[in-house]
Amino acid sequence: MMRRLMAGHCSVACRIDCRSVVVNGRRPKPWFCSHDFIERKAALSQICPHCAYIRKSSDQAPDWQCPSCSRAYAKSGRESAPASFRQLPASGESRRGAGRWLMLLLVSVLLLWFGRPYWQAKTAPMAISAEASQPEVILYATEWCGYCKMTRAFFQANGIRYTERDIEQSSSALSEHRKLGGNGVPLIVVGEELINGYNEAALRQLLKPWLKG
Repeated sequence: MMRRLMAGHCSVACRIDCRSVVVNGRRPKPWFCSHDFIERKAALSQICPHCAYIRKSSDQAPDWQCPSCSRAYAKSGRESAPASFRQLPASGESRRGAGRWLMLLLVSVLLLWFGRPYWQAKTAPMAISAEASQPEVILYATEWCGYCKMTRAFFQANGIRYTERDIEQSSSALSEHRKLGGNGVPLIVVGEELINGYNEAALRQLLKPWLKG
């Protein structure tokens, strides 16, 4: 069977000048359009429908791409390139899952932000109450007493609020000291408890909830 190409209009559908396929000197009915013929044969013989290049076994281009014009064999819109060359969209389930996490994160941030004044207002009275509940501490001392100095250092290091009464500088302080049965310094009053001399263990036991050091 011999085939040759002839110029002219090939069919009613293809209103352009092209070359029809003629088999043994006769035009098949209906006439074959050379454009459709090349395009249909491309899938089998890998003839490029754009430049009519016939693919060779030695060509290095991907199977879906013409080595001559670098265009895809399939027409744009009919078929897409292989999946390895396309960016796959996220599945619907993944998108929904990501959306839920973003929504939870946003709600958590909003709750923390708008709830901050509430927690600050709630915790502030608790701190004030803890400080206010510390029992009254009175230190009867003298300026030269070494143990009195150690007692002051203990109170300062642990954040204990106290009142110091110098029995050598104040007659009322001396009178109070005597009424409490003091026979030396330091004499420490913690609430209703009385400590004669410097006793760190007793101070820690009585002031444990308020010690910061």
